Order: sequence, then structure tokens, then C-alpha cells
Amino acid sequence: METISNNWFTNKCSVGFALSGGFIKGFAHLGVMQALLEHDIKPEIISGVSAGALAGVFYADGNEPYKVLDYFAGHKFQDLTKLVIPKVGLFELSEFVDFLRSNLKAKTLEELQTPLIITATDLDHGHIVHFHKGDIALRVAASCCMPVLFSPVKIEGIHYVDGGLFMNLPVSTIRHICDKVVAVNVSPLLANKYKMNIVSIAMRSYHFMFRANTFPEREKADLLIEPYNLEGYSNTELEKAEEIFMQGYNAANGLLEQLKLDKGTVWKDEINYQSINQ
Repeated sequence: METISNNWFTNKCSVGFALSGGFIKGFAHLGVMQALLEHDIKPEIISGVSAGALAGVFYADGNEPYKVLDYFAGHKFQDLTKLVIPKVGLFELSEFVDFLRSNLKAKTLEELQTPLIITATDLDHGHIVHFHKGDIALRVAASCCMPVLFSPVKIEGIHYVDGGLFMNLPVSTIRHICDKVVAVNVSPLLANKYKMNIVSIAMRSYHFMFRANTFPEREKADLLIEPYNLEGYSNTELEKAEEIFMQGYNAANGLLEQLKLDKGTVWKDEINYQSINQ
């Protein structure tokens, strides 16, 4: 079992980013990070789950957020997955693992330019796992492995699935070492219209449960960014990555500018009196 304890990372960090799951909406993470960097908010460590782990690993590997889109340009959902006869999942992630290995300079988490913690779910033993070392591609794939849709990812004899089952917004993993934590939740809990059929009802119920565990994590952040303009994107619409990126970028820019205007700072429970009195 690989977990993270309070003793693993003892260096204090000024700012850490916690990036949620969200499948295709994960490209909004890159847009939000681009906006944060342009406001001089840079992470010294990143905690990511599922789509957040994917966005986080490309940044931690030394890429500017907007440049990450180039890696996915021209790709379709089918290029990164393999349809199989459903035994334990509709698709396998072997092509996705190959894609990561081909496009990341670092091969292990220890080699990344920015420390990254990847959250996944140990399906065999029923608990959460925070990876901080080892093969990057397999661990990102494990964190992104939505049950039923994808076959579980096997690492050292253990089957892993999406970390969002237990923690879809991984703030706690870095809270104890960061002065400030920016939480980016691209899957806020919404109750929009839905189709009255068995599949739609099942998926809606699944997503409600999946996202509900973000509530306690949201409260632990010093800055929470939740784009509410991401509904309606299909999880297979990889070709809309740039559009989703811009949705995250615009939402974050708008929030950051408004917070600075209202209170002189972007951080919760902190007021910049000097800015206000100018």
C-alpha cells in the first residue's frame, strides 16, 4: 500500500494547487492554471485526482498550461482508449498509458520539476491511496480510471480505479504543508435537467455521490475556483479541449479580478487594507 503521511513531505510550500476530477472538463484546469500564473500565483506542489492528475502532470513536467493543448491536438477519444469485450470495463487504458509515456519527459513522479501527488482508489482493499513515487503513466491512468467505463489499472498486483470515489477534490493531501491552497473544482455539484431513463438516472446518481465528497475539502482551501460554465460537454469531445480551456481561463480571470477589486486579495479570510485604502 502506498500512502502519504504528514512526514513524507516536510518542506513548507507557499502555494499548492489541488485539482479535482472531471473527465473532459479537466482541460479547464489548464485554463485556470494559466490565469493563476498570470496573476503571479504559482504552485510549489500539486495534488491531483483523475482529470486533475492529468492536467497536473503535464504542468509538473515543465509545460506552460496553454502548451499542453498541443499534445492533445488532433487526437480523439478513440485514439487514447481501446474498446474491449466488457468483462471489467468497456474500455482499456493501455493506449492512454502509451500516450503519456510518449509525451512526458519524466518517467517517474520523483523526476517531475514540480512535486505531484496523485490520488487513486485501491479497489481491492477499499481505501484511498496517494501516489508520490513510481511510474507516472500507470498512476495517472489509475487515478483517471472511472469504474465500469474503464478496466481497473493494475499496479504491483493491486487494482486501482478513479480516486474521486473517495476524494474528488484532494486538498487534504497538501493542506498541512502549504501556507495557501488553491482548490480548482471543475465538477461543482449541479442539479440540471436530465432524461428520465435508467442510464441517465444511474449516471446522475453516481455523479452526485462522486461530487458530494468535495464539500469538506472545499472548506479547507484558501482560494476556491469552480467554473460553472462546463455543463453540456460530452466526455468524448476531446476536440473541444481548447474551448474548455478558455472556459476555465475566463472563469478564473473573472473571479480573481473581482476578488482583488472587492477585498484587495484573492485569499479567503484575508483583507489587504493597504489596497482598499488606496
